[in-house]
Amino acid sequence: MTVNDVDDVLLVHGGTPLEGEIRVRGAKNLVPKAMVAALLGSSPSRLRNVPDIRDVRVVRGLLQLHGVTVRPGDEPGELVLDPTYVESANVADIDAHAGSSRIPILFCGPLLHRLGHAFIPGLGGCDIGGRPIDFHFDVLRQFGATIEKRADGQYLEAPQRLRGTKIRLPYPSVGATEQVLLTAVLAEGVTELSNAAVEPEIEDLICVLQKMGAIIAMDTDRTIRITGVDKLGGYTHRALPDRLEAASWASAALATEGNIYVHGAQQRSMMTFLNTYRKVGGAFEIDDEGIRFWHPGGQLKSIALETDVHPGFQTDWQQPLVVALTQATGLSIIHETVYESRLGFTSALNQMGAHIQLYRECLGGSDCRFGQRNFLHSAVVSGPTKLQGADLEIPDLRGGFSYLIAALAAQGTSRVHGIGLINRGYENFMEKLSALGAKVELPGKALG
Repeated sequence: MTVNDVDDVLLVHGGTPLEGEIRVRGAKNLVPKAMVAALLGSSPSRLRNVPDIRDVRVVRGLLQLHGVTVRPGDEPGELVLDPTYVESANVADIDAHAGSSRIPILFCGPLLHRLGHAFIPGLGGCDIGGRPIDFHFDVLRQFGATIEKRADGQYLEAPQRLRGTKIRLPYPSVGATEQVLLTAVLAEGVTELSNAAVEPEIEDLICVLQKMGAIIAMDTDRTIRITGVDKLGGYTHRALPDRLEAASWASAALATEGNIYVHGAQQRSMMTFLNTYRKVGGAFEIDDEGIRFWHPGGQLKSIALETDVHPGFQTDWQQPLVVALTQATGLSIIHETVYESRLGFTSALNQMGAHIQLYRECLGGSDCRFGQRNFLHSAVVSGPTKLQGADLEIPDLRGGFSYLIAALAAQGTSRVHGIGLINRGYENFMEKLSALGAKVELPGKALG
């Protein structure tokens, strides 16, 4: 059963531990970007381990609008992308397919290389803090693109071949790093990107581009050097598993006193999370196929936690874990340094019975860029507290899944509104909930 409408309501009857096995497939933060990379090739690409999530469907539609043939491959979760006949797309069609997704901004570089021009509509995304797109356009200008702002979006042109450049990011942004990579590989000369993001999904995108014929070197100081080439081919690649989804299910096991085996979860990309999970009192066991996460009994421990870019504790891990921390004994301190508004989701947890206080100061760690800017970006969680069912409105992807975890851990029934938003990053989450014994239902359609 799928959920497509963001207005859909899920009834959650809480108080039952989640127990069973689920599987995570390719990372949401890699797969759509690898699909965009196929635009750069002169021959078809094969991408495997592709999850059926909304961001993938958005990119598939946008690629097809631009003449790329996208079809299923030989194995489940495989896509074959043929960019042979890339063409311009209708502006209205681009806008309709993009919806609130920010992915279209990454089409700029590849389309400028293939067609000499591109159009980007107004962009959306999760409302968790500033994700300025102006920097993307500044980067493209440095490569030699011209940009004209019109009523329906941004029109970009490359009067001549894009040229390599030197770029220093003010913050190691994943999106900005992806933009540079996808633009620099076919630009003339060398591009040097300093203070780059180095997340596992970035490394996997670099692996994709190298398979296509790109020349990309990563230094230990967050510097990436890209030597432009004249032509790229296709690739065959299996996407790395989604470490962010895996951690979400791990936090669900902890919050509901459950036991969940996550097929596909990998230790290497989750080491920072696993250390924190163990400090809180969670248990896990790793084998060649995945990781089992469970609540071993007894009290959970409060911690001090600071989010950061990789290899630090990922901001996407924070929200689901905070739900589990409401059940820990003592005071936990959370310092969010990546997205200034990401702690806003805690107000609904307080309505359910949690005791979470937000602060503008940088608590429990080093000063960050939000410290003097009046953002509520630190939190103190006092526990343990019993959670009670409530009416919940999903604010964003990770916050939404966190509400789902809270509702499952709570006593009584919750009505969770807007669950379709979770489809952006969690494949078949309704089926997974059912497999774990969750007592949930769409009104009129019981699932568990």
